[in-house]
Amino acid sequence: MHPQFTPLLMRWHRQENNRQMPWKGEQDPYKIWLSEVILQQTRVEQGWAYYERFIQNYPTIQALAAAPDKEVFKCWEGLGYYNRCRNLLFTARYITRELQGIFPRRYEDLLALKGVGPYTAAAIASFAYNLPYAVVDGNVFRVLSRFLGIDEPIDSNNAKQYYGVLANELLDTTAPGEYNQAIMDFGATVCKPASPACASCPLQTQCYAYAHAQVNHLPVKEKTLRRKTRWFSYFWFEYRGKVLVRERTGRDIWQQLHEFYLVETEKAPQWNPETVQEQLKEQLNISGFRLQSISLQRSQQLTHQQIRAHFIRIGLKTLPPVLRSENWVRKEALSELAFPRLINQYLQENPV
Repeated sequence: MHPQFTPLLMRWHRQENNRQMPWKGEQDPYKIWLSEVILQQTRVEQGWAYYERFIQNYPTIQALAAAPDKEVFKCWEGLGYYNRCRNLLFTARYITRELQGIFPRRYEDLLALKGVGPYTAAAIASFAYNLPYAVVDGNVFRVLSRFLGIDEPIDSNNAKQYYGVLANELLDTTAPGEYNQAIMDFGATVCKPASPACASCPLQTQCYAYAHAQVNHLPVKEKTLRRKTRWFSYFWFEYRGKVLVRERTGRDIWQQLHEFYLVETEKAPQWNPETVQEQLKEQLNISGFRLQSISLQRSQQLTHQQIRAHFIRIGLKTLPPVLRSENWVRKEALSELAFPRLINQYLQENPV
């Protein structure tokens, strides 16, 4: 193990690291947990505003636990990966009701919380309680892989355990929270994925990747992500100032978010006035309507899926029997509901 890594990193952190974030230096386990959950699968720049919004609306874990689901989902809207929000609520209520609002202090107990993995547990343990647990995230993978010349693929089955052992061996156990913040900030601002600042890097003379011209080749990944393409057609049915809105259920994407009437097809649909009329007549037995617009194709990229969607606005002259039991919402009230980002973007560009 390289004896100079930790001293050099800590010196950089204390003398040069001026990265600002609202949760930096925080010791309240609730706020640390909240920030880490928000930042899962989310860039810091995007998560910053959400963190401040949550802290303003729910300054304590008790306030979050007492909030209605729909209100919290609306606050989360736009962050994606909504399982995080469901786990956030579940854990807030568990800690409030079962643990009297007190966060666990042991790493193993933190890890047992729903939605808390090794990284988040290590972050809370080190930042809030100064316990010696190293965080391992994409920044840590990258920094250690380059500095030590590790070609173990970071997405292999062994990677997390392998890098976890290394990270804990390098951890400054006298200041674990400070060390964890240092290596994450170093990876985000100096040892970046693209265009790293090697020329000004304080670890440059000791770095394997720099010495062997491997900076652009490390870390190694063995898998290429393949995304499934799905074709969504959203029908905006409007009748007497109200719009048909459904809540997504089941074990698919966007659980508990809202959407318009959805038709999913296996291939890219070709929408025009004739095909719209054919769809409504054959599938829903609707004939009395006015076609208002057909949008251009829009898309949203998820981790494992590519969603391509059209929006078709239909003005209904009468309410068809097949749609009478649906949920109809006043157009002015749509802004109170939580929608996927794809639908939100459409609504922003096409005001009701």
